[in-house]
Amino acid sequence: MLKGGIAKARFGTMAGLMAAMAVLAVAPAHADWVPPIKGNDTGGIIAYPVAQTADARQIAADHCASYGKVAKFLAVDARYGGYVSFACRWVPYGSAQRPLRTLY
Repeated sequence: MLKGGIAKARFGTMAGLMAAMAVLAVAPAHADWVPPIKGNDTGGIIAYPVAQTADARQIAADHCASYGKVAKFLAVDARYGGYVSFACRWVPYGSAQRPLRTLY
């Protein structure tokens, strides 16, 4: 009787261990989805495939305009998984205008 109880306990432990291993084996395969355009009031990034098919300058200008700023492109990583980065500035380079003062 005691021997049968130990075998059942061992089987339950092994089944739990196998289930945990299966979950851990599948977990690294999960990849988070990243939006093609991401940014905030200081700038952002545009996925390179989106920049190839759409007007990246207009996307960046619209994004920065929502904060009352203008877009300045910084870099292009032209490869699969790459991105186009831009900064949102108060005034364009070379402008004689003073930056706008805003209160948040």
